[in-house]
Amino acid sequence: MANKNLNAAKTAKKDEFYTQMSDIERELQHYWQHFRGKTILCNCDDPYESNFFKYFALRFNQLGLKKLICTCYNGSPVQGNELMIDWGDFTEEPKKIAYKVEITEVRDLNGDGAVDLSDVQYLLKNDKNVLSILKTGDFRSSECIELLKQADIVVTNPPFSLFREYVAQLIEYGKKFLIIGNVNAISNKNFFPLLYTGKVWNGVNSGHTWFKVPEYYEIPDFYDLTDTKKLRSNGYAIKDGRLWRNLGNICWFTNLDNKKRHEFIDLIRSVKHTEYCEYDNYQAIEVGNVNEIPYDYDGIMGVPITFMHKYNPDQFELLGITENDPKMKEYWKDGALRYDRPYLKGQRKPARLLIRNKHPKTL
Repeated sequence: MANKNLNAAKTAKKDEFYTQMSDIERELQHYWQHFRGKTILCNCDDPYESNFFKYFALRFNQLGLKKLICTCYNGSPVQGNELMIDWGDFTEEPKKIAYKVEITEVRDLNGDGAVDLSDVQYLLKNDKNVLSILKTGDFRSSECIELLKQADIVVTNPPFSLFREYVAQLIEYGKKFLIIGNVNAISNKNFFPLLYTGKVWNGVNSGHTWFKVPEYYEIPDFYDLTDTKKLRSNGYAIKDGRLWRNLGNICWFTNLDNKKRHEFIDLIRSVKHTEYCEYDNYQAIEVGNVNEIPYDYDGIMGVPITFMHKYNPDQFELLGITENDPKMKEYWKDGALRYDRPYLKGQRKPARLLIRNKHPKTL
């Protein structure tokens, strides 16, 4: 089992990308009230690179955290650069070691009158109770599951290749969480039921997002790092001497409440004055954008999956999703039960959420 977990960890690390601090700050500012007195777990994060770790370590006192736990699959390729540490008698090279960091307080340890990254560095270097070695660091391993049980809230950017398995574990152990994922997860047959039943919802921010690529990644020879135009066309860019990658339409998923989730969309279109196409094989209208949702229609509407970024359960009823998988039928209702996707003018449409306005207005 240990070898299996380690191999899986190495595979997962191939899609490990570092989240920008600015993106973390933009999202987490909406959840501060949830963090006070809580144990926070970042279980896919190398403290030497992870901005999630830096965010919570630097704001440990401001947020009133009880404990911060951080684990990673391997040691950092930049260990000895941003956060220097003496590894003592460890015989393995630091970059090959999986470890955990547990912080219960952050004080002005170096006496410079401020609590900052240098104090976190001092803490890691001088307190032997803070840092310890893990066998694999795989979030599915028994040692990491024990850490998960201690946590109140999990906040991280999990490997996209293991996203479904990662979320399933959070649900199994009943954890609160705030994580990053691709918008396409919404239409996944295993993940959509969580959205439908209100166990998970979208966070505040979404959109195309840039992530820092780890330095140890091998860049294919056909990428000319001096050709910025071609790099961008392939989803890469050079910023501050480092390689960055755009992973497409990214969003936050959570089960922590936030104000945006209860904001009503201001609907300005009327079904009586706007042309809406009806599906050829299904009684519903096609609404291409959120701002085209009519305020005076009480029937079923097909909307893009990105509608979940604006979804307010007090304003709309989520009826289902158009997919080919019959297993989805138990999550559909009110005539939305179908085993094929609605057609529009003889053409297949991408996956569509099926919704109904709970409070249609009349003229």
